[in-house]
Amino acid sequence: MRDAAIKRLKNAGRKGIESLRDVGMPPVCLSCERQVDVSGMVCPKCWSSMRFIERPYCAVMGSPFSYDIGAGALSAEAIANPPAFDRARSVVLYDDVARKLIQGLKFSDRTDLAPWLSKWMVRGGSDLLEEPGLIVPVPLHRWRLFQRRFNQSAELARPIAKATTYAYRPELLERSRRTKQQVGLKAKERARNVQGAFRVPTSQSLEVKGQRILLIDDVYTTGATLQACARALRRAGATQIDCLTFARVATGDI
Repeated sequence: MRDAAIKRLKNAGRKGIESLRDVGMPPVCLSCERQVDVSGMVCPKCWSSMRFIERPYCAVMGSPFSYDIGAGALSAEAIANPPAFDRARSVVLYDDVARKLIQGLKFSDRTDLAPWLSKWMVRGGSDLLEEPGLIVPVPLHRWRLFQRRFNQSAELARPIAKATTYAYRPELLERSRRTKQQVGLKAKERARNVQGAFRVPTSQSLEVKGQRILLIDDVYTTGATLQACARALRRAGATQIDCLTFARVATGDI
């Protein structure tokens, strides 16, 4: 009873603080900054322009189908080039609003966006989160991390771990060599750029063996980075490797 009363008081206090904050600083759209009713929302105009990825989609790649071809259906990509990971899911297609949100997070220090985007990722990747496992953000090289001061994938991964049964384990994977930025590179160039760029530290190999791993990144473009990460984890003995991103570039846009 006492714990329940304390919890109610804490919730009431938090809501009171949020109400006072909203009076002094009304909530705005995460994308265009129009005023909205509740913090963490996008306005109706931005919402209507976002293209959420919903079934039907490829059971492996998570790429949307234009029509339903049956449960468990695979895309031509998944059949012709089976990925190193088991499944990939994304919340939205990488259009104007999604691009603005991701670029705000990565390049404008908008780390305040990460908790809200991660909530959408928990819903969009619900079928990946049904069993417990380890959550691993795609790592940055130490020099890139020094320049940017934070890893956007880690900012997304932490709140996802808190909201699920997954344990946050960023130390299980590292980027062992510095690579060029993937932006502007074609698919084959992206694959070559990150080939062999990731590894599981020797001290962590026993932690990976036999585990279910959920890789977190911001955008799925060609999948080159996630594939390279998955290969490193697979070599270390991970038995299930899934990938969850906020956005996905439409196949025809790559």
